[in-house]
Amino acid sequence: MAAATHGKRRYETIDLTGDDDSTYGSLRSRPSPGESITQSQRDSWLEQGNEEDADDIVISSQDGDGTAMASYQLYGVLHTKIVGVQYYTGYATIGEYVVVRREPSNPYDSNALRVENVQRDQIGHIPRAMASKLAKYMDSGALLVEGCLTGSVGTYDCPIALKLFGTSDPVERANLRNQMKADGLPLEVIDQREKEAKKRKAEELKKIAAAKKDKAKAGKAGGAQKGAHFSQTDMAGTLSQGGGNSGQSLEELMGTSQRFNPRELGEVTEKFGAGEDALAQMPMAECPSKLQTRLLPYQRQALAWLLEKESPELPPVGSDDAVQLWKRSKHNPRVFTNIATNFSLKDKAPTLASGGILSDDMGMGKTLEMISLMVADSKVFSTSRTTLIIAPVGVMSNWSEQIAQHIKPEHALRVLVYHGSGKKPMSAEDFGEYDVVITSYGTLAGEYYLRGKKDPPTVPRPQGLYSIKWRRVILDEGHIIRNPRTKSSLAATNLMAQSRWVLTGTPIINNLKDLYSLVRFIGLTGGLEHLEIFNSILIRPLNQGDVNASLLLQALMATICLRRKKEMKFVDLKLPELSEYVHRIDFLPHEKEKYEALQAEAKGLLNTVKRKGKAQDTYRHLLEMLPRLRQVCNHWKLCGDRVTSVLSELESQKVVDLTPENRKALQDMLQVSIESHEDCPICLDNLHNPVITACAHVFGYECIERVIDTQHRCPMCRAEPLDLDTLVRPAVELGESVDQPDIDPDTTSSKVEALLEILKASHKKPGTKTVIFSQWTSFLNIIQTQLSAHNYTFARIDGTMRASARDAALTSLNTNPSCTILLASLAVCSVGLNLVAANQVILADSWWAPAIEDQAVDRVHRLGQTKPTTVWRLVMDGSIEDTVLEVQKEKRKLMMTAFKEKTGKRAREGATARMADIARLLR
Repeated sequence: MAAATHGKRRYETIDLTGDDDSTYGSLRSRPSPGESITQSQRDSWLEQGNEEDADDIVISSQDGDGTAMASYQLYGVLHTKIVGVQYYTGYATIGEYVVVRREPSNPYDSNALRVENVQRDQIGHIPRAMASKLAKYMDSGALLVEGCLTGSVGTYDCPIALKLFGTSDPVERANLRNQMKADGLPLEVIDQREKEAKKRKAEELKKIAAAKKDKAKAGKAGGAQKGAHFSQTDMAGTLSQGGGNSGQSLEELMGTSQRFNPRELGEVTEKFGAGEDALAQMPMAECPSKLQTRLLPYQRQALAWLLEKESPELPPVGSDDAVQLWKRSKHNPRVFTNIATNFSLKDKAPTLASGGILSDDMGMGKTLEMISLMVADSKVFSTSRTTLIIAPVGVMSNWSEQIAQHIKPEHALRVLVYHGSGKKPMSAEDFGEYDVVITSYGTLAGEYYLRGKKDPPTVPRPQGLYSIKWRRVILDEGHIIRNPRTKSSLAATNLMAQSRWVLTGTPIINNLKDLYSLVRFIGLTGGLEHLEIFNSILIRPLNQGDVNASLLLQALMATICLRRKKEMKFVDLKLPELSEYVHRIDFLPHEKEKYEALQAEAKGLLNTVKRKGKAQDTYRHLLEMLPRLRQVCNHWKLCGDRVTSVLSELESQKVVDLTPENRKALQDMLQVSIESHEDCPICLDNLHNPVITACAHVFGYECIERVIDTQHRCPMCRAEPLDLDTLVRPAVELGESVDQPDIDPDTTSSKVEALLEILKASHKKPGTKTVIFSQWTSFLNIIQTQLSAHNYTFARIDGTMRASARDAALTSLNTNPSCTILLASLAVCSVGLNLVAANQVILADSWWAPAIEDQAVDRVHRLGQTKPTTVWRLVMDGSIEDTVLEVQKEKRKLMMTAFKEKTGKRAREGATARMADIARLLR
């Protein structure tokens, strides 16, 4: 036994891997392939180094992931103790956040609850009697239990307060309260909250009654004059039917549209990061002598920040500052405490992360700023001097071109593009011959998860990207790893590197869990690198308006993230003005009739699902209605009835033969899931590389690939056989519909007419070029027909085109003066393209995630743009598109109500929330 010291106490370290029956050991057998387990069990399996097999385990619907209960309410606080501390070495202090974890496979107590500190070292366990009460609630997901030490650790035990969080659903809350009351569990917090809610409701009812009384009196006095002052100005802001009066100027169209600044709410990194005044005062670094391009002042500030973050230093003795949330004790300078988790270290300095998140606005030169860091870093390190850059395939060439462009020829860096089937096996010494190695996320994941290997991945390795400790790793478009369980995320996190950098203009796309993945990659220590702790300390408290959580997030962002916007005065990009408008359009009578009929059908399906439960076929019909409602806003002919025919093909047999007809039917069904923004049922996050099985279940490719490697059957219905060759991919690479609706060229729509009205008005201004974005290539086809009929010269880029054709389209937009319009698929053009040849953007339909639209707009309004830029969002008045804008607004506020959110819900509650979202869209 080894000795360990904790404060004034002495601990004995006991090997729990042996057969010592006197210990309360943690034993966890491997889940069988496809076994449904809770997230805590899955995390336990991951902790043992089994990431290799993680994706073949289906997470229990009763738990989900670390954020699955983010919006649960506090029911009460249970004061108890931790026992058996004499057997464990976990270091903990008063006020420290600790983890309470179920241990169902413990051989001494199947109800066991072990208590760990943020470093996952066990402190002890909850007494048997109390554990027997709580275990059933934790296993079912009814309660989330968090712990905080309320006293000093004694010889045998330690006092602890357990916070009990439960559902916010009114019906389930009543049932849960009754069960907890019967078990003698505390309910003081939820009781007080309900008491206050009843009081507020009574007061509101009194106000409503008083208001009605006053209104009745006013009505008698002024009823005779009601409506006398109605004027045409009450209708301002709405176009007339059919798209407005012909021949209107741009100024007149702007006058009838709503001025719109979608980013005025600020992203979380702007709201909680450093303010503009503080950013303006940041020190500047000298421009590196090896750099050919002269850095702008704000880029020199970025370089100084990058250099500082690569060499972080702990706060000096006597300082009250916090560095990466670590603070030195004033009373004992040998003690460091993490201000987020209260975890403390004595006589040992915490490990500081080298690196951070560079989140400057798109188009401000993040690539140049990182190149300047490479040539400014002249320090000699014991590790490699080679920088590894991981980027999307379409952006890899940009890095090598930018490096050659910005560095003086006599100081040229040796660059290796490590990608494709032609790459050779390389050792650490081989990579060390280069200054920069550029690879893709796919290559990285492929090397981390070696095909055919069943043992957990080990690092380092003799060859490949995991054979070397890199000087630095740079993730370009780093939000790609925002799902913490994808191959790319785990592969990036397990790289060996001295410094780690994330480049992204959108560190948060959907929710704060996106930020967690980046925190984990960077290597922040102290507890926030664990998802359940990140959720408990930041995500849930922020959702519930906790001021302290807001301050903590501000401190976190200030220490790891640099975010500047193009509009900031000190940045002084001298970019021309960006004006954004919501252009509202009235349905024509026949369009309104078709829309309302489709809406009524959707509401009927919604009522059926609510009444009978989520039957798979009915639910798919309902999901398919949502994109159809959006499509009818563009053109009523777009919304064919795809799913009915698909389901009729599949309902007679569990697994269909992959005939050409059935393959097309499956692709149609997969398209419904893509357009409905469904989640992968294995990782519970957004679909990544979506595929569909012959039994009609949709997964992210990386997740189902792991299942196939181990069990060869569908984890949803257990259908077999299942192999990679039977997976059906989208009809085109990016999941864009290739449907060609049968539409008379002379038949347009209100939205098409409004779009043509804008083009006609803007055509009066020489030099105006327009990019028209749409989610649906079929709608681009309709627009293309109309552009040809009106003699416009245009180019087009979408996911069905070869790379050479896309390049030719860009060349035409950039060099051909008569080519004034680019038709663009939103999915293809949201990242990686420079479209400054255009100065007007029309968003023909709105995307659920506003960050995607922002990226698309920033392809046009970026460094190099010389003309004022105008953005039009076309919205059918009183339609689902209005609600989409509301969803975007809430996403910008980081509220957890959008479609990709499952936070705060168990599976049943998650389905209820999903239904609530759909009901809201169909109101």
